Amino acid sequence: MHFTKKVLATLSVVSVLILSACGDTSSNANEKKATEIKFLETGELLTLNTTAEEDFVSFTAQNQVFEGLYTLDKKDNFVPGVATSMPEISKDQTEYTIKLRDSAKWSDGSQVTAEDFVYAWRRAVDPKTAPSYAALFKDSIKNATEIHEGKLPVSKLGVSAPDKETLKITLKKPVPYFISLLSFETFFPQKQAFVEKQGDKYGTDATHTLYNGPFVMKNWDGNTSKKWTYAKNSEYWDKKNVNVDEISVQVAKDINAGVNLYTTKEADRAPLSGEYAKQYKDRSDFLTEKDALISYLRLNQKRDGKATPLANTALRHALNFAVDKDALTTEILGDGSFPANGLLPKDFVQNPETGADFRTDSGDHLTFNKAEAIKYLAQAKKELGTDTITLELLGDDQDTTKTVFTFLKNQFETNLPGVTINIKTMPAKSATELTRTSNYDLSLAAWMPDFKDPWTYSSLFLSDYYNNSMNYNSPKYDQLVKSTDTNLATKPLARWNAFIDSEKVLLDDDAAILPLYQHQTAVLQNPNITGVQKHAFGSPYSYKFIEMAKN
Repeated sequence: MHFTKKVLATLSVVSVLILSACGDTSSNANEKKATEIKFLETGELLTLNTTAEEDFVSFTAQNQVFEGLYTLDKKDNFVPGVATSMPEISKDQTEYTIKLRDSAKWSDGSQVTAEDFVYAWRRAVDPKTAPSYAALFKDSIKNATEIHEGKLPVSKLGVSAPDKETLKITLKKPVPYFISLLSFETFFPQKQAFVEKQGDKYGTDATHTLYNGPFVMKNWDGNTSKKWTYAKNSEYWDKKNVNVDEISVQVAKDINAGVNLYTTKEADRAPLSGEYAKQYKDRSDFLTEKDALISYLRLNQKRDGKATPLANTALRHALNFAVDKDALTTEILGDGSFPANGLLPKDFVQNPETGADFRTDSGDHLTFNKAEAIKYLAQAKKELGTDTITLELLGDDQDTTKTVFTFLKNQFETNLPGVTINIKTMPAKSATELTRTSNYDLSLAAWMPDFKDPWTYSSLFLSDYYNNSMNYNSPKYDQLVKSTDTNLATKPLARWNAFIDSEKVLLDDDAAILPLYQHQTAVLQNPNITGVQKHAFGSPYSYKFIEMAKN
């Protein structure tokens, strides 16, 4: 994200943005209806512009209606999409040559060309049009930083199209995860003539967007719309492997609403959490999907130009030690999610020499300890010169967020005498804006990795990085993380150890954030549905291979 996932762009402050899917399973459904499936989303779709601010729902939608050079198979391996094969890479790992398939088409029937990637990537770094995700280009492609800072024209970006089916990329330095970036939404193509004709309306609704993915978008009227439809793209190069004609989506933020749709056979897939997950966990149609998505609290150290109480290191430690994450995941969520005692998720990246998981090598940080919480609180009160501390907790208005917030308020106020938590929930877009402008004390974040590398997490908290909206600044942290992108980029083990050390600084030393839990997606799913692909990084889901067994 990614969801950013996330999201992402500022990857939203959502706690859970989990897909749910459903369909017509009535016994008299005819063959046509068997390929018409209904999905639910727990939030609105904000944009189809891949070079705009994004969120988890937008990532999911974009991954269905667009396709990049590479995509992910069912095991999250990189496979060619618009590209015909994996890239040719120079010996010094800075030059990539990629061939495009001539059968890749836009939904208007025109060919997807290398120039479409050049145009989109230039928009992604042009200061007039660049999203927050411009950082991914600045970290990798030659001259992207200088262009983004207005020092060079976009024509100087290290990407060119010698012909329609050849893309050449020049990196500023070796980037260990660059292949992974090429499957990420911000690196998708855009057709210049179409985008320029639409102007500011591009990507804001179904009719002002052009598609090259397995599906095209229909019936989406913009970011306030509660419904939209993915329809099979007749121009897609691999349409023979797309087995559903139409997927209609509606927004249902409430878990109970989704369960009711499933129970009444109006839904084939519904997300679960809390009491619902506990109630249905023994059913044969109950599924748990692995996630690399981490929910955590941002602890903002400066608001409206003034230091918040969270600028106090002892208070941040007190908050971290005050939360019983086992109780949160087992008693409140109940969906298989488990405590996050670190920044990076479990089962995401492995030691390049031993194969050990990152969580094994780094260990647990800031686990629940009420005595430690009280000790740090006493220190914080003394340093702040007060016996009472009031903090605002910001998040979106989804059902799961509200449930988690009720639990956190109780934990903080019970385990930290004198601390008062005021809950503030609102639609995701509004909450994201307040977070982006650092107008909060505590905000709930969820980050799904954009690509398969620790950098996607560790870079979030660099003092000068785009997603650091909590005014955290640690020269020691910056030095460790930036070394992984410079002098250690081609030294895998030393790079790995720098990431390990940086996590210790972020958490053990500074308690800069409060990791909460690693998501697991619990759902009820009709056994007739197969092929819903859940990804550990990038877009949360792919629908290309979904099938509904015919009755």
